Amino acid sequence: MFLSVFDVFKIGIGPSSSHTMGPMTAARRFLDELATSDWPRAANARPAAITASLHGSLAFTGIGHGSGRAVILGLCGQDPKTVDPDAMDGLIAQAEASGTVHPPGHPTYRFRPAVDLVFDKKNPLPGHPNGLQFAAFDGDGQLLLRRAYFSIGGGSVVSAEELAALKQTSPADADVPYPFAHASDMLAMAAASGLSIAAMKRANEEASTSRLALDRGIDEVWGVMNACIDRGIAQDGILPGGLKVRRRARSIHAQLEPQWQRNEITPLMANDWLSLYAMAVNEENAGGGRVVTAPTNGAAGVIPAVMRYFMKFNAAASPQTVRDYLLTAAAIGGIIKHNASISGAEVGCQGEVGSASAMAAAGLCAIMGGTPEQVENAAEIALEHHLGMTCDPVAGLVQIPCIERNAFGAVKAVTAASLALKGDGTHHVHLDACIETMRQTGLDMSEKYKETSLAGLAVNVVAC
Repeated sequence: MFLSVFDVFKIGIGPSSSHTMGPMTAARRFLDELATSDWPRAANARPAAITASLHGSLAFTGIGHGSGRAVILGLCGQDPKTVDPDAMDGLIAQAEASGTVHPPGHPTYRFRPAVDLVFDKKNPLPGHPNGLQFAAFDGDGQLLLRRAYFSIGGGSVVSAEELAALKQTSPADADVPYPFAHASDMLAMAAASGLSIAAMKRANEEASTSRLALDRGIDEVWGVMNACIDRGIAQDGILPGGLKVRRRARSIHAQLEPQWQRNEITPLMANDWLSLYAMAVNEENAGGGRVVTAPTNGAAGVIPAVMRYFMKFNAAASPQTVRDYLLTAAAIGGIIKHNASISGAEVGCQGEVGSASAMAAAGLCAIMGGTPEQVENAAEIALEHHLGMTCDPVAGLVQIPCIERNAFGAVKAVTAASLALKGDGTHHVHLDACIETMRQTGLDMSEKYKETSLAGLAVNVVAC
């Protein structure tokens, strides 16, 4: 299966791609199937009521991640890319008060969130730790349709059948000019073609879309990323969820901007701006704002922060620079997702911030003139030094340690790109080996450390 740049970078809302965007998308998919005649039912059978249940990691941290709210919004017909964040509370309140949802093009369905939406911590669905199940009943309470979906990371949602098919397919089977499934394939194709990684990724995208549409889509993605940084810097106050975490991006910017205006150089300047941009994005994400999966919401700050940092310190950056950066990052992200995972519920935060850091390092190395071998080296360095990182969000919220962790991921990405550019691309540990190590580490990692908030900081911070 070919993973497009727009499969990696999806516009949506916070705080979680797998736990917020995924459930909303799954609910919409169930509605779409209800509206068709592709499922068996009696001629006079009409859906009148809907129930939903969340399983595995979605059940354990769904409340903190807004998964239940997302299901309600999805059953109201809302989509992560187009939903108005300012209208969400009103839609949810209406559903809770009426005990119904009325999505466009559908009849009114009975759906009482307090009764019909279950966080089932005891019965995980086989196949993936992020499982959802929806059911529709007629007016007499007879079951008409039941469907399971899985939120597999980065906002992607698949059915049980699609999940099984994914495990049998490979990017190497895709009908594109450069079907690389592994980093070794990517480097071999780059050497044979003389093209950069970004150019190969572009050629693959243009096999099914026009150059104009591709560039417009990438520009839209960057526009949302960039605007998210600006909103995060402008906002102040306490983040929702009960931890009383204060936004810090605005106050950090207030300290940095006067130094910049005075041309005052400090030893910490690069790290400060990187951290500011990353934290601004993830504070917006934690507040439920508009973000881009990069490759997930929990890791959404790393990739935009590194690009914005480059633009801050390099006046020659252009729209094409941004496109090459994101295309390169998406190429690396696709390899990681195919061969391991970008889901914290599957492999811990090494798959989220670790993957984002590798993608950003690759992109930065590429736009600074790195060869494909140096780009692969940059991605490996960044990922290697996130191996074993757990996902243990305090109170199930995408705040602690997630916000600061994005800042560190951005700093590591720049460091990795710098180290790679100082070498010639030869190194002992190759990206494919590092990705496989991450996959194996995720399998060995206790479920307590994979987005369940059952161990680590999630337990010890509360205990203190």
